[in-house]
Amino acid sequence: MGKKEFAVIGLGRFGSNVALTLEKNGHAVLGIDENPEVIQQMAPLITQAVGLDATNENALRSVDIGSFHTVVIAIGSDFENNLMTTVTCKNLSVPNIICKALTIRQEEILLRIGADRVIRPEHEAGVRLAESLLAPSMLEYFSLGPDTDYRLAEFEVPSCIACQSLAQSDIRNRYGISVLVIKRGRDVVMNPPPEAILQPNDILVVLGHDKEIESFAQLN
Repeated sequence: MGKKEFAVIGLGRFGSNVALTLEKNGHAVLGIDENPEVIQQMAPLITQAVGLDATNENALRSVDIGSFHTVVIAIGSDFENNLMTTVTCKNLSVPNIICKALTIRQEEILLRIGADRVIRPEHEAGVRLAESLLAPSMLEYFSLGPDTDYRLAEFEVPSCIACQSLAQSDIRNRYGISVLVIKRGRDVVMNPPPEAILQPNDILVVLGHDKEIESFAQLN
């Protein structure tokens, strides 16, 4: 993956975590916040940290915000500023604008005024917690997008199919999901063959419809 440039506006808990994770993964990050103390804390940790009013178009022009392919607007506490910043970034032709919202109503408004994607961290964290409680064998899952019912998920091999080959377990036909990867310690088997044996401590990366994923998660 090549190095990319991101801007993160609003360096509270959520925004700073986004910025630090992007930086940790080798990308260039411009962090923007009005609070001088926040800028001072973040400056040594990311590529550049700038204190300015992100609702001000001239201020955003001064950092050439339109040159960033993706801008994350992580302003959660002041929805008016969130709206104004989104509109300003849209006016400056930012190709990909991702916004944080607190409610579904805020999400709807932000999408209408030009946000390309809106996330609600507390809602998503709640859903993930509920999923983990209902399906403890599911280690992780990733939605393929808001307009599809398919997802990727990670599972420990259920004991009922451990020590069987993929062909013997017949996962695709019996459970309606496809095994894309088998992870065994540090070893990773991509597109595992039918004769691959499922060991008790293996991790399976699978693709399937929500209902099939949830059904597979109930296996012991």
